[in-house]
Parts: sequence; C-alpha cells; structure tokens
Amino acid sequence: MKGLRGVIGRVRGWRRGWHERSKLQRIDLYTQVTLCLMVWLFLLTWGLLPLGTVFDRGARAVAIGAALLAVNIAQSVLSNVNVRPAFAHYRGAEPFPRRRLRLPAVLLVVLSGLLIALTAVDGLDERALPVMAMDVPIAFGIPYALLVPARRFLLHAAAYIAAFVALLAAFGGTGTPLLATGLTMALAAALVISSVRPSGWSMSVMWQAEEARDMQARLAVAEERLRFGRDMHDVLGRNLSVIALKSELAVELAQRGNPAAVDQMVEVQRIARASQQEVRDVVRGYREADLPTELMGARGVLQAAGISVTVEGADGPAGIGAPAAVQAALGWVVRETATNVLRHGDPRHCSIRLARTRDAVVLEVENDGAGATDPLGDGGDGGGSGLAGLRERLGALGGTVTAGPVGDDLFRVTATVPLTASGPGGRTASAGGERAAGGERAAPSATPASPSPAPSALPEER
Repeated sequence: MKGLRGVIGRVRGWRRGWHERSKLQRIDLYTQVTLCLMVWLFLLTWGLLPLGTVFDRGARAVAIGAALLAVNIAQSVLSNVNVRPAFAHYRGAEPFPRRRLRLPAVLLVVLSGLLIALTAVDGLDERALPVMAMDVPIAFGIPYALLVPARRFLLHAAAYIAAFVALLAAFGGTGTPLLATGLTMALAAALVISSVRPSGWSMSVMWQAEEARDMQARLAVAEERLRFGRDMHDVLGRNLSVIALKSELAVELAQRGNPAAVDQMVEVQRIARASQQEVRDVVRGYREADLPTELMGARGVLQAAGISVTVEGADGPAGIGAPAAVQAALGWVVRETATNVLRHGDPRHCSIRLARTRDAVVLEVENDGAGATDPLGDGGDGGGSGLAGLRERLGALGGTVTAGPVGDDLFRVTATVPLTASGPGGRTASAGGERAAGGERAAPSATPASPSPAPSALPEER
C-alpha cells in the first residue's frame, strides 16, 4: 500500500508540475521529450530487431551483438542527458560544455567498430546491416545537430559515412549491401537534421517572442515612471525657481528696510502652498485609475503582446454611466489584472466584461493562460498590489473581489462595487460623478493605501 501511495503521489506531483508550467514551457518540454523518445524508438526497432539473427551465428557473434546493444543503450542515455543543454545552447541561453561530447564520440567509434566486427564474423544478415547502420549515429546526432551549424553537421556526417563504408569494405563488405548501408546512413543523417534543427529553431523563435513580450511590459512600466517624473519636474521646477527668486528679492528688500519684503514673503508662502496642492494633485492622478483609460491601455498593451482582447459593456451604463468612485475602483482592477497577466500568465485570449445590476457594477476579467498560477500574486511586499491590495481598495468602498481558476486553463477575476460606494469623508458617489468640496474627485479608497511598487504597465492616453 505504501508503494502504491508513493507512485500515486509522484504521478500527482508530475501532473501538478505540468499544470504549473506556462504553455511555452510545456511545448519546450514536449519537444525535448519527443526527441528523447525518438532515440529509444530507433534503438528498439533499427538497433534491436536485426540482432535476432546473431543467435544462429555462433558465440562470437552473440558476444559482439550483446556488447553492441549495451554500448547503444549507454549512448542513448547520454543522448537524453545532452538534449536539454543542447537546446539551451542552440537558443543562446547557456553554452554547452564541449567536454560532454567526448564520451558520446568515443561510444560512436566503439559502436561503429562493433558493427563492422559483427559483419566481419558473419554475424548479421545482409539485409539487417543497412538497418542497424541507420541506428548507430542517431543517438549521437540528435544533440550534435543542435550544437553545430547545419552545413558543418552535414560535412561531418558525410565524412563519417565515408569512413564507415570504407572500413566496412576493408573487412569484407561488397556489392549491394555496402551501397545500401551508405544510402541508409545518409538517410538517417537527413532525418536527424530535418527533424532536430526545425524543432530547435521554432523553440528559439518562441522563446525570443516571450522575452520580447516581457521586455515590452518592462518598457511600459519605465515609460509610466518617466511620465510621472516629468510631471513632478514640471510642477516643482517652475514653482521652486519662482520661490528662490522671490526669496532673494525679499532678502534684498529686508536689508534695505523696505516693507515690501513682507509682501514678497507672503507671495512666497502662497506659491509654496499652491505647489503643495499641485504635487498632491499629480500624486492623486497618478494613484487613481480612470476606467476608460485603463480599458484602452489594457487592450493596447495586451494586443501588442500577441493576446487577443474583447471588452464588453464598457460603452454602456456599466462603463461610462458608472459613478466616478466606482470607475476609479474598477480601473484599478483592470490595471492590476492586465499588468499581472503580462508578467505571470501565458494567455492567448483575455476577455473583460462590465455589467450593471440594480445596485452594483460587476467587472469580470478572464484569461486562458493562468493555469494553476494566480496572476494576482502579492509578491510578498504588502504594498497594496495584487489581490490583497485590490481587496483592500474595494473593501473600503463596500466592494468585493474574488479570483480563482475556472476549469483547467481559465482564470477569472470578479470585482463587484456597489453604486452607493463612498469616497473619503463619507461622500457618496452619484451617477454624474459628484465632486468633493474644492473640486477634487473622490479618491478610490478611503484609506491612504500605498501605490503599487511599480507604476502601471498600461500606457498613458495622449
């Protein structure tokens, strides 16, 4: 029972590990496993079945055949071990240590020598020799095709085939079997290069596209940071320059005993307070999320990353007609989900749906690439980002947010904000976007939640 439970536990662990991989990681693993299995398929067919004739050819033939099979198995194991680093070398992720090719190269020479020796002692049927000769270079050739350029691989393969056929002729091979052996070995080399190289190329292209998508998300974050820096520079640079000039003027007037120095200092005080308010406005605009802008930005960024996006209900009463505080809160949900889908998910499609009930607005963001990974992970900083940050923001308005997988590959985030959501000071949002005293729009959260550790990855609407 314990053994059975252990096997079941390992199977469950493999299944969980498979679902935790992104789609690109699954394709990469599938490609590598396919090449590894191909080695064993050729071994069990071209490499093993022809050896059935050695049992009637004497003890020497049986011993050579057994040694040939053992070396072939060892070569296949080494080939499987070298496939993953060979793929990494092909796409430039990490260099392949050349010393790892020494033992496979020695085993290839040994395999070739054993096959020639088996032929020399008349241990193989004439029709079995070309078949076994096809299998001998396969295990070595699969990783080697990823490590050298295609032209060099073909040149090395031609040299190896010529040397093998020449040695085979020197030990008694003649006529049609000799020609058939050369042709089948050339066919094996063509099969390897035509299957392995395209697989490596396609995986390299897909990984480059994945890296480009990640870079695009980081560039969008950097652009938003630059925008915020420019806004702060424009506000503080101008006003601080005026304050410095007026302060210098006030000092000169005071030294002369001119009472106008007081007026200059009063003006300095007024400009300082105005600057303080302008900075607050910039920070508030940076921390608040506007729903139409966030929807437009999410669509643009996700589509640029190769993800198809559908938005429903944004132009209706659930979108444009929603109160300002509700729009700000839902804008944060769109911002966080879109940004984290880019960073953590691997979707092909993302759908955003807005619906308005009698007393609330409901937003659903669903993508098909999250799998078992929560795309709203908090990152451990507690800075108001991720699912916990959204719950805090929406909770301050009486709203809720839930997130979880739907089926095998779908992940859905559902946010509900009541139409009576109130901003700071208990102000109730109205359908017309009621403003607070002093012309300030109600903030999306009643608590001074800290902003996300990184600015929104959505581009600014110009």
